[in-house]
Amino acid sequence: MKNNIFFSIAFSLFYLTSNAQNASTQVASPDKNIVVTCDVKQASYSIEYKGETVLGNSKLGVIREDEDFSKNLQLIKSSTPKVVKDNYLISTAKKSHITYIATEKVWETKTASGKKMNIVFRVSNDGVAFRYEFPEKSTDIKKIVAEATSFHFNEGSRAWLQPKTEAQTGFEHTNPSYEAHYEIDIPTGKSSPGPNGWIYPALFKTNNTWLLITEAALDRTYCGTALQQKSPDSEYKINFPQSPEVFTNGTATLNPESALPWKTPWRIIAIGSLKTISESTLGTDLALPAKKMDADFIKPGKSSWSWILDKDDSTVYKAQKKYIDFAADMKWQYCLIDANWDATIGYDSVKVLADYGKTKNVGLLLWYNSAGSWNTVKFTPRDKLLTHQSRVEEFSRIQKMGIKGVKIDFFAGDGQSMINYYQDILEDAATYHLLVNFHGATLPRGLHRTYPNLMTTEAVDGYEMITFSQQAANKAPEHSVMIAMVRNAFDPMDFTPMNLYKIPRIKRVTTSAFELATSVVFLSGIQHYAERPEGMKHVPEYVKDFLRNLPDTWDNVKFIDGYPGKLYVVARESAGKWYVAGINGENTEKSLSLDLSFFKNKKGTLIKTGKNEIANEPSFEQSNITIPSDGKLDIILKGNDGFVIVFE
Repeated sequence: MKNNIFFSIAFSLFYLTSNAQNASTQVASPDKNIVVTCDVKQASYSIEYKGETVLGNSKLGVIREDEDFSKNLQLIKSSTPKVVKDNYLISTAKKSHITYIATEKVWETKTASGKKMNIVFRVSNDGVAFRYEFPEKSTDIKKIVAEATSFHFNEGSRAWLQPKTEAQTGFEHTNPSYEAHYEIDIPTGKSSPGPNGWIYPALFKTNNTWLLITEAALDRTYCGTALQQKSPDSEYKINFPQSPEVFTNGTATLNPESALPWKTPWRIIAIGSLKTISESTLGTDLALPAKKMDADFIKPGKSSWSWILDKDDSTVYKAQKKYIDFAADMKWQYCLIDANWDATIGYDSVKVLADYGKTKNVGLLLWYNSAGSWNTVKFTPRDKLLTHQSRVEEFSRIQKMGIKGVKIDFFAGDGQSMINYYQDILEDAATYHLLVNFHGATLPRGLHRTYPNLMTTEAVDGYEMITFSQQAANKAPEHSVMIAMVRNAFDPMDFTPMNLYKIPRIKRVTTSAFELATSVVFLSGIQHYAERPEGMKHVPEYVKDFLRNLPDTWDNVKFIDGYPGKLYVVARESAGKWYVAGINGENTEKSLSLDLSFFKNKKGTLIKTGKNEIANEPSFEQSNITIPSDGKLDIILKGNDGFVIVFE
């Protein structure tokens, strides 16, 4: 009997001690579906989702020049888990009013020599975020030479990844510009084609769970990162940029350096179903809050753009006046004038165009070359944005001309000094009430939350590539689904979509209804459309009205159906009005049974491909539909086809 009592007491003590140890090493999402285990002694973490390991024994830590924070760490103490909550507004994302709730836990550690680093985890119902903090104070500049951080996937996991192009390659040495096609459904562990690795967002699937990796809160003290080229045993490590990826007209800082205290960017892993990934806002939830600025000039919208189809010859006064009229007729707020406008039109005549546009309620956007020694692009204006003083002179000049925004092209990549250049531009542009569009640029990583005047960023193999190459046109359906679900997951994307009629010298493989659907599927603070005034004359009036009435911002999103590279159907809401759009990424007819139960018994207007479509000729059919009481809508999509539905 005594032995039994002793055993019972011993077991209880072991159980309580074991639970206490687990509590000190774990943190869970509010709904308890996601559990992170942090092992300070091993400098590692793992993640479970609904009881299954989705990331195993992954590494933590960084290596500074003065200390290695990736091994032999000692736990000082760990905090009690607490709930963190944030509410914010944003006009360039999939939702406008966003609430973020997560459980936060901090592990305070030190090295053998006593230097301190905090490991901070936040776990929300849709994923995990973590960062490193150096809490000590020092005016000495500390330098990080590498991150030990890794993401260790289960054997048999699959990946959907975009290679990062090599610095100083491509057109006029303008890479890396995040403009490549994704490698689709590849085994984890497959090496990227080149040593610059894989970019974010990076999509993975392990068993039936999806994971999307990115980063946010990239301030002035860090470089942009990627995933390394090689991932033995399906373990992906953080990659720093290549040496040319710097702003060479100032201090050419490549890798992270800062005084103390210092916080690194958040490493973000969205976790769950494809619906979870598609509706998640983690990429902006973890971004730095909005800078204080006058918000009256920040107006998302749509734009006409001559260059996408008519190229350099269209950057002349007469053509731009025509495209202003085109934008006015379509009730679009902007017209973009592209490269060499300073030479082919001139500042004085652009001012005349801006005045004309004002009478039509159309604002002008102007192109600039980011210049610097990192590229050899000759297009102008160039060398006008490299210093604060030159930006002040140029931005004040064009503000007085009535210009509403700038498109700045051909940046050099992800070095810390280049990340600072992006932010210098945004801050000076805000002073002069200018909206900003970065092209030939890196992924924004939530920067549009921090700087609300950042409307969009290219960072995608965009529609212009389709106009250059039949090969790119042939890949467009699959590519469009990929970028909608992955590249566009958290950050606005200036793909410049939607050609409804013809592309010179290129046979478009998508239907016109597919092209129309991209106006809803793709997210961009300013959406630049790839259609001419002449092409729009071939489109039914109800399609024009659809585009005239399309919202400029979205309040909510619902994932309906999809699979990376194959199909994407999404619902977006603005001011109580819902738009459902779908695109088929394969040249195979599909019979869909869509769950639209939140629209049951509601009436909508469907626009789809007409019965007698001829290649490169717009063919549409409009009809009224009612969603039945079971909430199911059956719809047939042809190969490379699409549709839109509007519910008032």
